[in-house]
Formats: sequence, structure tokens, C-alpha cells
Amino acid sequence: MSEPRDRLLALLTASGRPFEVVEHGHASTSEEVAAQRGTPVEMGGKSLVFKLQTGFALFVLSGARRTDNRLLRKHLGIQRLRFARLEELTALTSLTPGCVPPFGRPIFDLPLYVDAATVAQDEIAFSLASHTSSVRMRTADWLAIADPTDIYTFAVDRD
Repeated sequence: MSEPRDRLLALLTASGRPFEVVEHGHASTSEEVAAQRGTPVEMGGKSLVFKLQTGFALFVLSGARRTDNRLLRKHLGIQRLRFARLEELTALTSLTPGCVPPFGRPIFDLPLYVDAATVAQDEIAFSLASHTSSVRMRTADWLAIADPTDIYTFAVDRD
């Protein structure tokens, strides 16, 4: 199987929708990568993999927000969830925290949930399966390609 970066580039290219690849210095946090890319932190699409009672799922939110576990659980009708452990994340994506792109199937065999505030942004910037490469594109184009399982509010502004 090809690497996530190769699969993602192939998917983006095949879509025919415009996107820009941005190379930058190593960054691990939303703030660091936004500074490296020269974009506002709100534009960043942060991907988090959670272990739900029913399996794993990928959640995407703005780099300027944090998850509200109560909202996550209520909407999904579950009582428990947790972040995927490092070994689980690696097994599911072959990637490390901070460089998982915001895509479920066909890139990763995971349902994809998107926080409603993310879709309000005109543009989104996200990891290209690397701590040193990002993609920047129109949010509407990303949504058309990513085809999320659901879009709802599960994050709040960071304090």
C-alpha cells in the first residue's frame, strides 16, 4: 500500500480542484504550523483520532478550538471516548500525532466528523501527512473531496 502522502496527493489531484502544497519547517502544534505556513491558526484543520465505544473515528476542528467531549458524546450517543494511543494511531494511519491529514475514507478507513466552525472558514490548511508539508485549499473544495460522515459542533474556542 502506498504512503498516506502519496494517496492524498493522488486524491487531491484526481479531484481537479485547486490546492497548494506548502513546505515549511518542522512543526507539531497548531500554533507552530500556522506560524510556519504564514496562515491564521483558525485556518488550520486539526485532525484527532478518538477511540469510541464503536471503534475509531477521525475528528477535524480548527486549530484555534478544542474538543468538548460532552458535545462529542451527546451527538454520537455514546458514554465514553478517548484519544487513540500512539500505537493505535500509528496502526490506523502509519503517522504520528500532529501530521494526520483531515481525511477518512479512502485515505484512512475511519469515519470523518467535522466541527461546524471549520466549514465556516473560506480556506483550510492541513498536514500533508508530514510535520514539514501542508496543503492549503478552499474549504468547500476540501469538503467535497473529504466527504465527511457528519458535520456538527463538537469544539469550543480555546480559553
